[in-house]
Amino acid sequence: MKNCLIYLIISFSFITGFASKVEVKTTKTGFQLLKDGKPYYIKGAGGTVELERLKSYGGNSIRTWGVDSKTDEILDEAHKNGITVTFGIWMGQERQGFDYSNEGAVKAQLEEFRRVIRKYKDHPAILLWGVGNEMDLDYTNFDVWKYLEQICQMVHEEDPNHPTMAVTAGLDIAEIKLINKHTPSLDILGVNTYGDISYLPKAIKVYGWKKAYVVAEWGPFGWWEVAKTKWGASIEETSSQKAETYGKSLKAIESDKDNCLGSYVFLWGQKQEHTSTWFGLFTEEGDETEVMDVLIKSWSKKDPNNFAPTISDFKLNGKISSDNITTEENVTMTASVKIIDKENDELKYEWLIIPESTDKKTGGDKERTPKALKGILKKSDLKKNKIEFNAPKKGEYRLFLFVHDGNGNVATGNIPFKIN
Repeated sequence: MKNCLIYLIISFSFITGFASKVEVKTTKTGFQLLKDGKPYYIKGAGGTVELERLKSYGGNSIRTWGVDSKTDEILDEAHKNGITVTFGIWMGQERQGFDYSNEGAVKAQLEEFRRVIRKYKDHPAILLWGVGNEMDLDYTNFDVWKYLEQICQMVHEEDPNHPTMAVTAGLDIAEIKLINKHTPSLDILGVNTYGDISYLPKAIKVYGWKKAYVVAEWGPFGWWEVAKTKWGASIEETSSQKAETYGKSLKAIESDKDNCLGSYVFLWGQKQEHTSTWFGLFTEEGDETEVMDVLIKSWSKKDPNNFAPTISDFKLNGKISSDNITTEENVTMTASVKIIDKENDELKYEWLIIPESTDKKTGGDKERTPKALKGILKKSDLKKNKIEFNAPKKGEYRLFLFVHDGNGNVATGNIPFKIN
């Protein structure tokens, strides 16, 4: 009976694990994240899917944005795969109707956060508490930073074993001053920044942030920072152009290991945001873009087992997206592309014409995905790197291309065009 009891205790401990001790240590040159006394550099991704794949590629952490019905399952799955979690606590946002001058609402939110901390603080997957995400986006009430201080104090009282991180939309010198003044209990600054982020290591210091930071989201040039057509359609990079952008961003992140504790690439998954391909590292079917090759090399210091195809010279009517491609209904249009695959895999070309999205939001809010037009493209053309079709009816569209290599990899691109 005694031996059985010991077995049960050991089994229970194995299943549940023990809460980790995480701290930010000040070093001679900056800061270092310690997990159970050992240095821990975040090689993370924003998202909750394909955790086994993330681990196999050399990643070690994920970031979430809030609590939902799958939170327990996600934490357990992360722990099973040896992955830590920056646990997101979604603070109400002014742009979504939350009023930080409403004392009742503020108090109720604080107590809900306290309940969440108490419930999850001892889970072995927890790395950091991600307290709030982009509360500064389109805001006017600067008291949010005072309230953030109350939350950080509460978190430290309830859980002294895991640091707090608040995430801002980009980096702003005025906000750094506000956070320094009103939120002294914040341990780590998280910064969501996209496109060319080479400015970040220097700006952090110049703006006066004297603690550690994490690049909490990073990725391609966002739809808000790229060139647009004359009719307002944002011009998206191809998957190969994105791979180049991500590579430059990784160099910037890794150049400041004295102060930067690591990063969370966005998005480990797929979503509709202006287009279905803008931020996702996967397609809806789970295929990987060339960006993944860049991440694998950085995280694991190894080449991927199979490289994604590269895409170039993607044109519609002999023009590129910035040429403001317009034509009339029923006019013949042609498209072409150059694809290179290192392994010479057999390629499958998937061409789609999709109306421009009319449900565009900000801050990553959920959007509806427009459906591809049917009956315009000939099936016989879909396996070719060149196609011909008749222009659809008056409106704004994008010609999408997905080139699959049959090994779970894909090259993507789209060109906006307008029919007058």
